[in-house]
Amino acid sequence: MKTLTRWLLLAGALLLVAHLYPGVQVKSFGSAMVAALVLGLFNSLLRPILVLLTLPVTVLTLGLFLFVINALLFWGAANILEGLSVSGFWAAMLGSLIYSLFGMAIDALIERLFPSIE
Repeated sequence: MKTLTRWLLLAGALLLVAHLYPGVQVKSFGSAMVAALVLGLFNSLLRPILVLLTLPVTVLTLGLFLFVINALLFWGAANILEGLSVSGFWAAMLGSLIYSLFGMAIDALIERLFPSIE
């Protein structure tokens, strides 16, 4: 239930990003759900590999290159999906930043709604 709720909220957050920022367009809620799923898969499978491969650059930029990695993953998801489009790299950068902020807020909300039992 926790995962399903998080997925639905992240899809809604993606729609909100498209509403707030014209550089990101999402066709429908179904497209947002697929995009949220693909972004989640990219972040869990590709992001650790990219972070490891770009570790020297990330250290030199004091971690700021992680924003570039997030933008590339966001842009890559938009390139392979029909229902999500991003107008360019800088749009992907700002869109991924807004989406990440919503994601952090959603994670905090999910932890309040579904407290982990230890």
